[in-house]
Amino acid sequence: MSWNPLLDIHTPIGDQVDQIETVIVPRARDLGGFEVRRALPHGRRQMVGPFIFFDQMGPAEFLTGQGIDVRPHPHIGLGTVTYLYKGRLHHRDSLGTDQWIEPGAVNWMKAGYGITHSERTDEEMREKPFNMFGIQTWLALPDGHEDDAPLFHHSPKEDLPVLEGEGKQMRLILGRAYGEEAPVPLPSDLFYADTLMEAGAQLPLPDDHEDRAVYVIEGAVSQGGQDYEAGRMLVFRPGDSISVKAGAEGARVLLLGGETMNGPRHIWWNFVASSKERIEAAKEAWRAGDWAHGRFQLPPGDDGEFIPLPD
Repeated sequence: MSWNPLLDIHTPIGDQVDQIETVIVPRARDLGGFEVRRALPHGRRQMVGPFIFFDQMGPAEFLTGQGIDVRPHPHIGLGTVTYLYKGRLHHRDSLGTDQWIEPGAVNWMKAGYGITHSERTDEEMREKPFNMFGIQTWLALPDGHEDDAPLFHHSPKEDLPVLEGEGKQMRLILGRAYGEEAPVPLPSDLFYADTLMEAGAQLPLPDDHEDRAVYVIEGAVSQGGQDYEAGRMLVFRPGDSISVKAGAEGARVLLLGGETMNGPRHIWWNFVASSKERIEAAKEAWRAGDWAHGRFQLPPGDDGEFIPLPD
């Protein structure tokens, strides 16, 4: 599929350098030898569109016998997507889903009223060294969808729309952009795309979404005469015509954004909600631990342990 030739490829100059609303430098956290870098939520920006949580995992190398064990834990009021560049993770949830998350594929889990899941690197992977690199995002659910029934949707890499041309190759992960739409059912109008850019290639951002941001995965990009290296999230003002240009070594970027939420969201542990009362109700349900009849159940096949409620 060819790149849309009607898009205006334009690099801002002069007064347009102020089109960047904020530049976020993610905060690094060591999770026992495995580093994550968190861009959202941030003190200067809670959300970009519905994107309320954005973690870069790795890149990390695990030695033989090592791995990741995210024990069963609950979510409400959000949807999750783990998008991998390297490695694989075993996802199980309380709907009975048993799915490997692999590079380039999309696994959309809508928590809604409540879901429990785990993510692990099982014994087969630990038999030899492996690399892990990816992005985990949460999307806050809009009003009217916070109490939806939970669901899980898997889209293999080959089912996602790909646009290429003029030194760019883009895979649309979620939502709609550039006249294409990803095959993932969503309650919000948004876009999320993985893009490889050759040196000097220019990439226009979608102009039909209110909130827009670019996260630099590899290489560097320039915008408005400034250079931004890997590990930076550029959040742009609404309404402006925006493009970014890849540096001398090229770049890999994630584009994200969408319709602005109608209000802030409360975040506590793994819960996202429009009210504190929803958070408190979820706390009590997880604390009660009634896995047979309560709000939360444990994933079949991974129900021997779980993450307790934080103090």
